Amino acid sequence: MSEHHPHVELNIEIDEDEVPSITLQLLSSLDLERIVKHTLHIAHITQPVTLSLLITGDQAIQRLNKQYRQQDKPTDVLSFPLLDTALVLAPPDQLWAPPQTAETPPAFVTPPGLPTNLGDIVISWPTVLRQATQANHSPTYELLYLISHGVLHLIGYDDHTEAGYQAMIHLQHTALEAIDQKPQPQ
Repeated sequence: MSEHHPHVELNIEIDEDEVPSITLQLLSSLDLERIVKHTLHIAHITQPVTLSLLITGDQAIQRLNKQYRQQDKPTDVLSFPLLDTALVLAPPDQLWAPPQTAETPPAFVTPPGLPTNLGDIVISWPTVLRQATQANHSPTYELLYLISHGVLHLIGYDDHTEAGYQAMIHLQHTALEAIDQKPQPQ
């Protein structure tokens, strides 16, 4: 496997109303783009990409979860892919299916020379903290794990089947190991 990583434009927004200022300091010290690059590299995505990451609170992610997934509860990570077909090459039972609509909207076409816009990832910081505590590892590890998970969803992976779930877990662990992140107790 080549050591060339795709060019990544990661737009990060932190909901300051939902995320404490001490967390802002932690987040600003992390190289979040690194986990995105390693996740894409491990999934054999080589073209330049752009994506957005929003780190928010439980209330905001619950509203999005209710609106887009009809689940009225907070969740850890939501992914909103802009692609109409999976970018990654993997068995069909590991991928999301294109939306089945009577009227298919025109596909988003990236103009030549521009990075492919993968979409958006939304993560709930309070959920990151709860899950890190439950799993007995650091919030940094949990955040990077969820970012990797979100990226995999953006490029086409789906965890609604056992095969997809196992593939995603394996890729997430491999990406985290590649950046020397281990689930050490906090």
